[in-house]
Amino acid sequence: MKVSCIVQTCTLLLLLHGQTIPAEKVKTVLKGSVNPCCYYPCQHMGICLRYGMDSYECDCTRTGYYGENCTIPEFWTRVRQHLKPSPNAIHYILTHFHWLWNIINSTRLRDWLMRIVLTARSDLIPSPPTYNSKYGYLNWESYYNTTYYTRILPPVPEDCPTPMGTKGKTELPDPKLLVQKFMLRDHFKPDPQGSNLMFAFFAQHFTHQFFKTHNRMGLAFTKALGHGVDAGHIYGDNLPRQLNLRLHKDGKLKYQLLNGEMYPPTEAMAKVNMSYPPTVAPENRLAIGQEVFGLLPGLSLYATLWLREHNRICDILLEEHPTWDDEQLFQTARLIVIGETIRIVIEDYVQHLSGYLLQLKFDPELLFSSQFQYQNRIAVEFNHLYHWHPLMPDSFHIDGDEIPYSQFIFNTSILIHYGVEKLVEAFALQRAGQIGGGKNIHPVIIGVTESVIRESRELRVQPFNQYRKRFNLEPYTSFYDLTENEETARELEELYGDIDALEFYPGLLLEKPRSGSIFGQSMVEMGAPFSLKAWIGGVSSVNLNALNKIIKISNEIIRR
Repeated sequence: MKVSCIVQTCTLLLLLHGQTIPAEKVKTVLKGSVNPCCYYPCQHMGICLRYGMDSYECDCTRTGYYGENCTIPEFWTRVRQHLKPSPNAIHYILTHFHWLWNIINSTRLRDWLMRIVLTARSDLIPSPPTYNSKYGYLNWESYYNTTYYTRILPPVPEDCPTPMGTKGKTELPDPKLLVQKFMLRDHFKPDPQGSNLMFAFFAQHFTHQFFKTHNRMGLAFTKALGHGVDAGHIYGDNLPRQLNLRLHKDGKLKYQLLNGEMYPPTEAMAKVNMSYPPTVAPENRLAIGQEVFGLLPGLSLYATLWLREHNRICDILLEEHPTWDDEQLFQTARLIVIGETIRIVIEDYVQHLSGYLLQLKFDPELLFSSQFQYQNRIAVEFNHLYHWHPLMPDSFHIDGDEIPYSQFIFNTSILIHYGVEKLVEAFALQRAGQIGGGKNIHPVIIGVTESVIRESRELRVQPFNQYRKRFNLEPYTSFYDLTENEETARELEELYGDIDALEFYPGLLLEKPRSGSIFGQSMVEMGAPFSLKAWIGGVSSVNLNALNKIIKISNEIIRR
């Protein structure tokens, strides 16, 4: 009896110690005229509210923490902290112990763990969205205006003493110098995970359905209003473009036959605008859903594969449903293509990237009994994170020929000349580059890399370490801690002055890769939540039960 009373008393004390502090206003005063929010005082997703010139308050609502700067964990937060293994420990478990994962993958434990992976990762992305690039505070625009990219963290306040807040130098290093010194390739470093060019081009082709900055409106805006997997890169991002790409017969897309094979139509045939230089001949100006996909033959290749798949699905649907009209055939085929895309992305693409021994699975029914916010908004940070330019090789080896960049860019004739089969074989055999670790970007692409850094400054993206903390990672304490390269660390120290002033995108590319991995810890731990929320969020446009039927239909079609 005494033991029971002691246990109850101890439990009560723990609960009282860990309970949420009532909503008292705790205003902190800092000396000086610096905006106190420039110090990023509020931890664990707390929101900094400025009062007067030198006071601030941290709103810790529903963060699991309380106190002046949201640093004291509530009881259940403390319990979770003690029980939850570190990200590196979780990654180690998921990438080792083959015998254990062979058992798990053959039982219902696989579904249970997959549900945990999806919800735990996606819960790190706020829904509804909280910020956009116009405002540094919560506002209605961020919630409903889908023309904006969302933001995970608000912009750096405009009145801070340094570009990154209060740390570092008053001027950031020249982007050209950064790229030349730390990112320009001195020799090609292949991806140790074995990624090939089919993977590299798939990544670029797939993600450009939702990474479509509306440059005429500004860097904060997007043209991809679906904010997820809507196959806009195949069908166009607006109705007029879609209608021009359609054949308007049997649900199919327009095409041309060359050498007895199906390819996308030309601009003249489809009457859509593409981003080709004037030197490209009319017969080589292929018309594709995404207007920039004439840039690389690898992108035109995937456009051709999905064109053929859409029209193949239409043939099957027409045979099974002869009473359906063109519109129903087209719309159903599009849904099936979306289902096929999500399945390929999760079960093949993400599976390869993660290196997990847990066999990933896409099944909409996994989340039917869970609380899950399907609505998704693409973030500026996700867009910047996904600039994986180190994947590209020094040249391209196709059917015994070596093609340099100068002959590869905007050359769709490569696709027609070699054909789909030879291009797939060539890209499958050629290794892609390692993304993390620095010094692996081809000289032809460095201009794009510089522009990403400039864009992040214009949008006032917060420092790399702030994003580490936002995704529950320990902030780096030094540049050597980041890179494990003394020379690189010393040079970064000279340019930035403080590890807490390192910019987001350079931090991702220069972080030391995990052993045998394509990139470092941050790219995985930040990229995975963005990715899975976007992929699963893509099903929000469809009734979930209907989507599950569509997935089953697509599985049957794939088997044919």
